[in-house]
Amino acid sequence: MKNKIWLSSPHMGGNEQAYIKEAFDTNWIAPLGPNVTGFETDLETYLGQNKKVACLSSGTAAIHLALVQLGVGLNDEVICQTFTFCGSANPITYQGAKPVFVDSESDTWNMCPNHLELAIKDRIKKGKKPKAIIIVHLYGMPSKVDELLEVAKKYQIPVIEDAAEALGSTYKGQKCGTFGDFSILSFNGNKIITTSGGGAMVCNSVKDKNQTIFYATQARDNAPHYEHSKIGYNYRMSNISAGIGRGQMEVLDKHVSLRRKINQFYVDLFKNIEGIEVQKEPSSEFHSNFWLSCILIKENAPFTIAQFQEAMTKENIETRPLWKPMHLQPIFKNQPYYGDGLSQLLFKTGLCLPSGSNLTEGDLQRIALVVNNLT
Repeated sequence: MKNKIWLSSPHMGGNEQAYIKEAFDTNWIAPLGPNVTGFETDLETYLGQNKKVACLSSGTAAIHLALVQLGVGLNDEVICQTFTFCGSANPITYQGAKPVFVDSESDTWNMCPNHLELAIKDRIKKGKKPKAIIIVHLYGMPSKVDELLEVAKKYQIPVIEDAAEALGSTYKGQKCGTFGDFSILSFNGNKIITTSGGGAMVCNSVKDKNQTIFYATQARDNAPHYEHSKIGYNYRMSNISAGIGRGQMEVLDKHVSLRRKINQFYVDLFKNIEGIEVQKEPSSEFHSNFWLSCILIKENAPFTIAQFQEAMTKENIETRPLWKPMHLQPIFKNQPYYGDGLSQLLFKTGLCLPSGSNLTEGDLQRIALVVNNLT
């Protein structure tokens, strides 16, 4: 059996173990310590815009705490991009609130500003003004941030920016993860950099950062004993995980560059094959980290999705369908949805391809051979 070519596997830079060893040597084996503080500082420096960062156990936890701090509660409504991973939508239900799903636009596959405004108008007409909007930069592709924020500002609805897949991406030169009232990052094992599991909240003030940490450490009040006036959560990142993150920050820009080269490999591979479309940036204003490179396989292609996946699987090469829209998931089938079916079409015709920054020339040759044999 040939070695597995994964969609996106962890890629270590080399210095992670030094930070972890220091944590062991100094006995900082806890959800606080020098690596946590250092990782937060590294991220704040990288993101710029005077942002403040709180490191947490996951990106999903960050979305949850953003909703908590925005006052989202029982039977409130939160607008969420439908074409996304469930981690964007599930935290809405943690608060007893209800998601309202909005479809994508074709340029970026992210939330459509027009559908967003239609959804807001209709929810207000029904007496339920949304309490928040969750926008996503899918597969690392920046959304149409200006247009989305303009709609949100018009109706005075706060924005949670889900940049879980977009660390290192920029929109008009500004880093993704710096546009929301709260923004979130993910360092899951398959992300652009990893802490094995983990995430972060990006805040606009020290006050918001401190409040995030307060909620993430069981909401313990300032008292000599354990006093709690609010419900808290065990969401803080450990010093060990943060040590991995510190090492990963040293290679983040390199990883972004390598993934962009992988994307160009696919552009070149498919450029002369009819009916295959590689996801691309709409203009120079959009700079994607291409966390995952994706293709659409149309009816006039020389092979079907099933044939392509079967050929790849036979060669032990991982592929995956694009995200199944949230409004089509059994758990959310009764929730409101606004759109024209684009996300459903993308799901039916699209695949994610191996995109890791640690892919070798040999891996790429194996992928190319499968494609060439199909055509």
